[in-house]
Amino acid sequence: MTPSRTALRAATAAVCAAVLATTTLTVAPAAGAVTTEQGRAAAPAVRFVDITGDGGVTLKANVTTPADADGSRRYPLVVLPTSWSMPQVEYLAQARKLAAAGYVVIGYNVRGFWQSGGEIETAGPRDVADASKVIDWALAHTPADPAKVGMGGVSYGAGISLLTAAQDRRVRAVTALSGWADLIDSIYSGRTQHLQATAMLGASGALTGRPGPELRSVLKDFLGSNLAKEKDMIAWGKKRSPATYVDRINANGAAIMLGNAWGDSLFPPNQYADFFEKLKGPKRLEFRPGDHATAEGLGLFGLPNDTWSHAREWFDHYLKGTDNGIDRAAPVQLKPRSTGGYEGYRSWREVTSGQRRIALDGSHTLRTGLDSGADGGLIFLSSVLDQFLHLPPTASIPLLPRSLAAVWQSEPYRTTQHIRGTATLHTTLTGTAESGTAVAYLYDVDALGIGKLVTHAPYTFHDRTPGTPFGVDLDLFSTAYDVPAGHRLAVVVDTVDPLYIAHNPSGAKLTLSSPASDPSSLSVPIHD
Repeated sequence: MTPSRTALRAATAAVCAAVLATTTLTVAPAAGAVTTEQGRAAAPAVRFVDITGDGGVTLKANVTTPADADGSRRYPLVVLPTSWSMPQVEYLAQARKLAAAGYVVIGYNVRGFWQSGGEIETAGPRDVADASKVIDWALAHTPADPAKVGMGGVSYGAGISLLTAAQDRRVRAVTALSGWADLIDSIYSGRTQHLQATAMLGASGALTGRPGPELRSVLKDFLGSNLAKEKDMIAWGKKRSPATYVDRINANGAAIMLGNAWGDSLFPPNQYADFFEKLKGPKRLEFRPGDHATAEGLGLFGLPNDTWSHAREWFDHYLKGTDNGIDRAAPVQLKPRSTGGYEGYRSWREVTSGQRRIALDGSHTLRTGLDSGADGGLIFLSSVLDQFLHLPPTASIPLLPRSLAAVWQSEPYRTTQHIRGTATLHTTLTGTAESGTAVAYLYDVDALGIGKLVTHAPYTFHDRTPGTPFGVDLDLFSTAYDVPAGHRLAVVVDTVDPLYIAHNPSGAKLTLSSPASDPSSLSVPIHD
């Protein structure tokens, strides 16, 4: 059931109240030092302002300045666009910490949401132009240093920050947390619509903002599977993808820090890893357990949080010139889902040192359109349970109906298998219809046959000749997971998952086979 606008606004108001409760605010007509009660250090000054964005749109913003700002010096600037559907005060707790460390910080509600003007552009050119206008305003109205400009944010704010770094050479450092590099590969991977993720974004945008006609049309075509508009939808997404402009980002030279969660329901980690490898300047990639924005969420309330601590260190080094060692640390930092510590690697390629091959032998014909019991869970809930309780989605592998799911299993492993990176499935499909959907899962299976989901990915085909086999190569979502000694791995393929829109005509069947000339297998990435 879709929540009412009143309920959503009430929930958001509670979030705002919690953020404000953790943040000491001083509303001042101008930036300047703020004196607190005797014996206490002065607090950063916060003021709420209107900033004129692209085309005259009003952007609601808050400016946080160091307590000792008296006009005699300039400070590094950090601009934080808000996340999708989040209110203007989203970053106030972190802004206060940054200002106390000597930054001017501007958080602003992006156009189309809450009290800011305009319509939702979904990180379009006007959003990027708005970000540059905010930088212009800050340089004119605050003690911000034009040579030390940074941007960052969570989710929507992360994407806009990366896109701005491609267009505005003043941006010298970016911390993009739980964001996207390739919007199409995020919500349309395997040519399959990510139903729950897209529907959630559409619903929350309509409740807290004003979707423009272009966004409404794209959502209608996307969720309605209007293949006649597929090329237009892909072009729309590519225009809003930082990966499209990676050459410009490299040319401009901003230092880019990327952070994401293994189970991100909106922006799976593969697309960030691919983008990271294409960056040529200073860069850092961090992956942690959790779902969309859960890794940095507690930090928004001012609580200790390593994601935000690392972001602050990134700004300190690349905006202030602080020698804190972050530039010398391994640029890829992974926190596996099974352990508590970070692992450092020199590159994403180095994460994987070998492969375990699981043969997908035989021929398996599946009835399509019925759920086998194997699935990727629910957005947010499933990965949060995995993050905090190590309880990913599970399935009883022996009980999966073989008419609905093809199943292959390895032998039990004698030692712990450290899965690191991207598992790749290769198989041959034959459909009885021109369209179809398959979903591949990898499970960690214990002695009782209970499988914990390690990773998965969907795949959809269209315009295929019924009865004619064709090869498929599918990257599953990247992960870091330790399979205990004595457990085995299971590969499951079925045709329905509640996370995605399936394209299986009524009564259709799908056959997976392994020709001798082109054997099917799943390659599991291992770090020994």
